[in-house]
Order: sequence, then C-alpha cells, then structure tokens
Amino acid sequence: MNDILLIIPAYNEEKNILKVVQEIKQDLDFVDILVVNDCSIDNTLDILKQTNGISYLSLPVNLGYSGALQTGFKYAVDKNYQIVIQFDGDGQHIASEAKKLVDIMEENDADIVIGSRFKMKSSYNHSIFRKIGTTIFRKIIKYICKTDITDPTSGFQVLKRRVFMKYAMMNNYPEFPDANLIIEMLLSNYKIIEYQVEMRSREFGVSMHSGILNPIKYMIKMMYAILLVLVRGRKFIREI
Repeated sequence: MNDILLIIPAYNEEKNILKVVQEIKQDLDFVDILVVNDCSIDNTLDILKQTNGISYLSLPVNLGYSGALQTGFKYAVDKNYQIVIQFDGDGQHIASEAKKLVDIMEENDADIVIGSRFKMKSSYNHSIFRKIGTTIFRKIIKYICKTDITDPTSGFQVLKRRVFMKYAMMNNYPEFPDANLIIEMLLSNYKIIEYQVEMRSREFGVSMHSGILNPIKYMIKMMYAILLVLVRGRKFIREI
C-alpha cells in the first residue's frame, strides 16, 4: 500500500470514469485509487467492477459530492494514508498535474495545496456565473483571512493527514466544501498554498453547477455556509 490515496467521487460518470482511472494509473503509479460511487443510476458501478488496480466503494443512497468525498476521507483515515488527493471523475482534472501539487506540498510543508485555474492566465473557460462566484468568494476570503485564494471553488486539492482526519470527523461537513471550508481552515491556522494547474472542460455528462438555477442556489447556500463559519469561529477572527 502507498502513503497517498487519490479519491474520486463519481456520480453517473460511465462515459468518463474508465479514461480517468487509466490516465491516473499511467501518470501516478505511486498512488492508490479509491472511487466512491455515489449511487449512480448508469453503468458506473459495472465499469468499476471490471476495472483492475483500483478500490471502490458503492454508496447505497446518493449522498452528493461532499458525502461521497467524506466517505473517502473516512476510508483514508481507517487505512492510515498520509496524503489524500481530491480528484474529479469527469475528466477535468489532469493526473500529471496532481504530481506537481504533491511536490509543492512537500517542498513547502503545506497542509492543503489547491490546484488553481486562475493564479495565471490559462485557456480554461469558466461560465459567467462561476466567474462571478469566484470573484465574490475570492474577495470575501481576502477580506476575512488576509489571504488571496484565486480559485476558491477548485476541488483539485492535496490534503495532509491532519486535514482529512478533521474533515472525516466533521458532523457538519459542508454540502459544498469550497470557500466556506477554506475560510474555516485559514482561521484555524492551517497552511494553504495555491499552485497553477491546467484543467480540461468536461467532455461528457452534466455538471452539478450547470444551468441558471443551480449556480444561484449554490451562491445562496455558500453565503449562508460562510456566515455559519464566521459565527462558529468568531473567536479565531482577527480584527478586521
């Protein structure tokens, strides 16, 4: 067993998951792979059963992205992994870029390394709603935590054991673990570093943030989640 576990939450990714896993096995031969099938209603589970060289868990009910991710964290704690890589099952994350994030963590003794699409100019295309949300959350984090996080909605992250142990034990692990969780961890003095990575656009399937209503609901829930973080963690907040 390796010290690093790569966790892939997957919901209805039958057209993407095999290609994603094959790329990881080719470019990241030093990691173990865990796919958390979030009660998919397509052929995702059948594909996982036929794929060698990976582990998978299949949830009996749909818990959503964060529930599947936290399930992976609990598995990583139980199996005594030291580092976790969060990786999407839709093909947007690039396996070779994950190696860079692991190296940055080791070089800087960081607790969390975020793969950023926006630390430098790139060809990645964000929807207008995601651009607005990213800008707002970036400003909120900068104001509260005095730290510039350029891509607070990136799920491409590398986490040290003390971080994913904390996440695994959270009774209130957030539905959308984005800016709200970054603020909570920064206020708790965890070291977070960003590093520029390349990402692809989704080729098949539908994003959970697609359409018009979903991004609006996301923004409302995120603002509420950030408010809860500030209320719970007000004793950690520096004078602003």
